Amino acid sequence: MTALSVAEARSARLSITFSCIGHMAMHILAALYLTVVLELEHAWGTGYDELIRLWTLGSLMIGLGAPLAGWLGDRWSDARMMVVMFILTGAGSVLAGLAQTPVQLMAALAVLGTGASIYHPVGMSWVVKNATNRGRAMGVMGIFGSLGIASAALIAGGLAQIRDWHTAFLVPGAVSILLGLVLAGMIAAGLVFDRRGDVRPQPRASRGDVVRAFIVLSVTMLCAGLIFNGTQTALPKWFEAGMGDLVGGSTLGIGGLVTLVYLLTSSAQFIGGWLADRFPVKRVYVLCLLVQVPFLALAGGVGGPLVLLLATAMVFTSGLQIPAENLLLARYTPERHRGLAYGAKFVLSLGAAPLAVQMVAYTYGRTQDFSLLYATLAALALAAWLAALLLPRAGEEEGPAVAAAPAASGAD
Repeated sequence: MTALSVAEARSARLSITFSCIGHMAMHILAALYLTVVLELEHAWGTGYDELIRLWTLGSLMIGLGAPLAGWLGDRWSDARMMVVMFILTGAGSVLAGLAQTPVQLMAALAVLGTGASIYHPVGMSWVVKNATNRGRAMGVMGIFGSLGIASAALIAGGLAQIRDWHTAFLVPGAVSILLGLVLAGMIAAGLVFDRRGDVRPQPRASRGDVVRAFIVLSVTMLCAGLIFNGTQTALPKWFEAGMGDLVGGSTLGIGGLVTLVYLLTSSAQFIGGWLADRFPVKRVYVLCLLVQVPFLALAGGVGGPLVLLLATAMVFTSGLQIPAENLLLARYTPERHRGLAYGAKFVLSLGAAPLAVQMVAYTYGRTQDFSLLYATLAALALAAWLAALLLPRAGEEEGPAVAAAPAASGAD
């Protein structure tokens, strides 16, 4: 192996490592306020409904900023955009910890959300460029994101209890800034650098296949976004209705069950990525969409401990298809536009979130249970499966059939 290939392999390993750490950091920082707001109710003597609205602009920026972040990653630098992500998100968190008024806090959370918007389009593109076993790398990255989601409430609540709500923002924010400075130092030292092409080359798709895949994936990603957000929104209330007596009806107990589900299912994306590395990606994607249908269809009619079991199965199968979906998106997107494509995907996911909330509200209002909601989600999973069958057969070329470039040794 030449000195250059050693340098490329080292840069690829470090890039994937920082992408995984960034995924966890982004989800922790973006979710801090959802727990800190409970402390602010007492500290500021303000109602929850008023305080939670302060996160509206920040949460909106997470989606709106994604296409621009992806475009900058494509045109400028993935690695340097990740430095900006760590520092800007951390700075927003620190500013939130220093805020003295609601207006200051809202502005700080908007900065945090803008920084967080960088991760998904840039971090995913960064991994695809640098990984030999892309599915496995995407799966590991997904585990870090799941751990971030699961641990955010514990970190925020623990720091607030040890000291105060300011600390719950200041400490994670400072850690994020430090990580950004470390990555910047590695870039300056030449340990991490941008690649001009993928470590693992892939054949170019025809224009017709690109258009066809774009239409199909738009449908499947919207359906998947509605399923994910609908399930996430309904889980606490579903647990309260089905298992509230088992945890004494406490909010802490319900929240603990939700955290337990996401911890139990944190390996879903790793398994999905492992499958995508070993089998044709289109087949993996189609199967993962189909397997969600029976669990969603059964969910509306169960109660008691079965609710926890079925919820775990639903969240697990929902996460299972994500690596294959991301690999298919990369397969049908030119390298120079990949960050922008992932940014567009995240905007689509953002659009699904408020739709899912309204769907949960409407269906629950009609039935006072979740039978109609889960029947609707099962229908969406079935529609996504039928749409995925129309993906070009070229999508099956990704997987074990494509050899890694020599410089990619050990870079996954």
